[in-house]
Amino acid sequence: MTVVIDRVSKPQPTPTSGSAPVSAAARLRKKRGGGGGLYSPRTPIYPKLVHGRWRAIKWALLIVMLTIYYVTPWIRWERPGALPDQAILVDFEGARFYFFDIQLWPQEVHFITGLLVISALALFLVTALFGRLWCGYACPQTVWTDLFIYVERAFEGDRNARMRLDASPWSFNKIWRKVGKHLTWLAIGFATGGAWIFYFHDAPTLIREYWVGQAPATAYIFSLLLTATTYVFAGHMREQVCIYMCPWPRIQGAMLDHHSLQVTYRYDRGEPRGPHKKGQAWEGRGDCIDCHACVVACPMGIDIRNGAQLECINCALCIDACDEIMTRIGRPKGLIGYDTDSAVAERQCGNTPRYKFVRPRTVYYAVALVVVSSLMLWGLSHRRPIDMHALRDRNPTFVRLHDGAIRNGYTLKIANRSFEPMPVEVRFLGVAGARLRSPGQPASDALRLTLEPNEVTAVRVFVIAQPQALAAPSLPSAFAVTGQGLTVKAKTTFLSGAANEL
Repeated sequence: MTVVIDRVSKPQPTPTSGSAPVSAAARLRKKRGGGGGLYSPRTPIYPKLVHGRWRAIKWALLIVMLTIYYVTPWIRWERPGALPDQAILVDFEGARFYFFDIQLWPQEVHFITGLLVISALALFLVTALFGRLWCGYACPQTVWTDLFIYVERAFEGDRNARMRLDASPWSFNKIWRKVGKHLTWLAIGFATGGAWIFYFHDAPTLIREYWVGQAPATAYIFSLLLTATTYVFAGHMREQVCIYMCPWPRIQGAMLDHHSLQVTYRYDRGEPRGPHKKGQAWEGRGDCIDCHACVVACPMGIDIRNGAQLECINCALCIDACDEIMTRIGRPKGLIGYDTDSAVAERQCGNTPRYKFVRPRTVYYAVALVVVSSLMLWGLSHRRPIDMHALRDRNPTFVRLHDGAIRNGYTLKIANRSFEPMPVEVRFLGVAGARLRSPGQPASDALRLTLEPNEVTAVRVFVIAQPQALAAPSLPSAFAVTGQGLTVKAKTTFLSGAANEL
C-alpha cells in the first residue's frame, strides 16, 4: 500500500496550545517594558528539568565531550629531538599539525580537506538516518548551553523558581544569585577559551607563560575572545544561535525525508487531545492530555505536537517529559518518540509501519563516505617520508663556461618528514653525462647529504653538461633523490642555448 502523507491533515494546535509558558514570558516582557517596534522582543525560555533515558544520555555525552575537550591538550606523545611532545597540536609557528604519530605539513592540506569532507558526509548520513542527532547531543552550542542551564538551575532553581525570581523586584537574594550565576558563566567561558589556545601551543609551557604575562599576544586575544563568545552564545543567545546564526537547520532539510527518524509526536495516537480527569474513559479520544509538559521542557521553546520544525534540535527532552506524564496517568509511553512520518501515517491507516534505513540517499552518502575514507587511509599509509621541489634560476638562465660546457643553477628544497636524520643521494636525469656541484664541493655524478629530521633542507646545485650532449635549447629533465630505499623525482628543464649558436 502506498501511503500519501498529507501534512495539512495533521491536527492543528488549539488556541490554548503553549499558552502557559507564553503567558508567563509575556508578563515578564511587559514588566521589562517590551512590546511595540518593528521586531518582537525575544520571549525568554525557561526549560524545565526533566528526568529520563534521554536526559541521562545527554548528561553522559556532555561529560564525555567536555572531558575530551579539556583533557586532550594535556595528552603527551613522545617525539624525538626538540619536536613537541603534545599528542594533538596545531603548531602554526612550526608549520605542522601533529596528531599522535601522524604529522601533516602545510603542503598536505589535502588531508585536512579530506577530513572535513569525511565529517560532512558522516553528518549527512547520520542526519538522513536519525535526524539532527548532532544538534541535539554533540553540537558545542548544545553542550555548553546545557552546562550553562545547569549552572542557572543551581543558583536560581528550576523553571518556576527562575520565572518568579525574574519577575520579582531587585533584592539581596536576587542580586547574589544573578551575580553568582554570571560569574560562574564567565569562569566556564574563560576555561573554554583557555583550553582552546592549548591546542595551538604546548600546554604546560603556555599555562606557565600565560599567568606571568609572557605568552604570545594571540593567546590572550583568543582566550578572551572565546570567553566572550561562550558567555554570550551559551548564556544569553542560546536558541537564537541555532535559529538565526547556524546554517545547518536550513541545510539539513535536504537530507531528511519521510523515512528519517526524528523526534515525532504520534498524532495517530494522541488526537483528539484534551484535558483528562482521573476515572474518565479513554474511548473516543487520544492519549494527549494537553498538559504542555513537552513544551515547558523544550530548550527551544516549541511545541513538538505541531510537527517537524526548523527550531527542533531533536534533543528528545520532550520524550522524557511526555513519558513521565504517561506513566502518571497509566497510559503507554512513547506518545512522543523517535519515529518517522511514514511510520506514523502507516499506523494511522491501520498498517504495520516499515522503517527503510537503506534507501537511495543513505546509499549515496554511505558509498561516498567509504570512498573518501578509503582514499584518505590509502594516502596516509602511502605518505612519502621525503619530498622534493626543484626551482631553476631565472637569471641567468644558463652560463657557458670557459671549456664550452653549459651550466644551469637550481635550488632544491628537500623535505624530510621522518623524525630521524636521513642520508640521501641526489642525481640529475635527462641529460647524458651531466655532473652536479654544490658551492664549495667538486663536481660529481651525485650529491650526497644528510637531511635534518622534520625539516626542509634547501640545497644550491649547479648542473654542468657538455655541448655534444645537448640536442635542443630546452631539455626536459628531473632531479632524483634516493633515501631509505625510496626515490622521489622533481621535474625541471635544462636550458642550453643551442638555438642561439651560429
